[in-house]
Amino acid sequence: MEAWKTRYFPVLAEFVRTGGNDFRKETEELRRELNGTSQDEVLKHHEESVRFLFSFADPEDRMTLVHRSLLFLTELLIALRMPEHAAAEEAPRSEPVFSAALNAAPIMEETQPNKFETVLQHMDSGVALFDEAGNLRFLNVQMSKFLQAPRRSLIGCTLRQLLFHPHLDRTTRRFFLQMLKEMRQYRRFHGEFQDTAGRILLVGISQSEELEGDFLVSVKDVSEYKQIEQAAFQNDKLAMLGKIAAAIAHEIRNPLTSIRGFIQLLTPFLRDIGKQEYARIILSEIDRANDIIYEFLNSSKPSAPMKQTVLVGLLLKEMILLSESEAHMKGCELNCEIFDPYLTVAIDVKQVKQVLLNIIKNAMDAIHEVGDGRKGRIDVSARREGKFALISVRDNGKGMDRNTLGRLFDPFFTTKEEGTGLGLSVSYRIINNHGGTIHVDSQLNEGTEFMIYLPSTDGKE
Repeated sequence: MEAWKTRYFPVLAEFVRTGGNDFRKETEELRRELNGTSQDEVLKHHEESVRFLFSFADPEDRMTLVHRSLLFLTELLIALRMPEHAAAEEAPRSEPVFSAALNAAPIMEETQPNKFETVLQHMDSGVALFDEAGNLRFLNVQMSKFLQAPRRSLIGCTLRQLLFHPHLDRTTRRFFLQMLKEMRQYRRFHGEFQDTAGRILLVGISQSEELEGDFLVSVKDVSEYKQIEQAAFQNDKLAMLGKIAAAIAHEIRNPLTSIRGFIQLLTPFLRDIGKQEYARIILSEIDRANDIIYEFLNSSKPSAPMKQTVLVGLLLKEMILLSESEAHMKGCELNCEIFDPYLTVAIDVKQVKQVLLNIIKNAMDAIHEVGDGRKGRIDVSARREGKFALISVRDNGKGMDRNTLGRLFDPFFTTKEEGTGLGLSVSYRIINNHGGTIHVDSQLNEGTEFMIYLPSTDGKE
């Protein structure tokens, strides 16, 4: 493609977007590149470019597009027909030039897009097309949503203009640069990107002969697929944990029981020689090992919950009573709000109590670890959400980063020095066995919210 044709489209698109601001400089540069080109050739290329812009413009923008493209071509043709010093002056438009420009304007009869164009525009994947010079020739509605910018402000942009586009946030801009770097090395790109809204986007760039050297960019939101994949991976890990637990836990527990008994027998002799502290330490460590094995066994139990129907409000009030003394000792204020006092769930009360107590205790620890003198607050609430009862536990503790959030329910993953890393993985399994889910939302240094969804039993929505 001739150099002036590569430059023509982005200059035209920029003029249509801005209405001609600072256009004279662009005209001069383009005019120099067009030197020696016939008017017919310019008109032909202009008509192709305008028709392309016109076919992907929103209906309400098409009249403006036609008017501005006509103005663009008229100015350009006048500049081409006049000497350079006269082109800078306000010269009247000659009739032949204006007629030629008018003839190159797109015909307005085809205002409705065909069904194939409609499918392309509204498919769930974002699609964009760049020419070899890096000018954006086309993007569909979904791509403009991903970029959070209207299509009319993007069509015709160069790579540089896109990179510094005001709608692009810093995270997207960094990923943009990463794509360009890989494209320069390998002439292709395929990777995942997490935007500021937390969505996981699968991005692919390819170049093929069928596209005459143009680059096709596709973007698809795969957040739901990733969640399903993560849930399956989590279940696999818990299943593996169960097999390990079933194989070795009892074999470890039996000798520990024997050791504990003999240490208790030796305690009087150790007391006589002033070494009773040794016995206390040994016994406490054996008890700690037994606690870990108990959690390990509990996490591997596939037993179905023994369900009974309970009022969610009463369950939470009982949790507050059980936790308020420890919360007071750690300087935390516990608040409970029940939005629907008649909301009921069918649960194994013992198991769900274990989950709630574990989450509330984690919230207390998160507040205690901040240590900046802030007043700790834990808000426990329950409300109906569709067919589910939503139990929320929110704290204003230290919060978590994305890496910690991603591994939160992994067995043996813990941020506590004396934690086992089994509490939340057990909680995840318990809620999953009840047909529910757990979601976590957290911001570093701001706090964390655990949202437990359990099927309600009253049939309301």
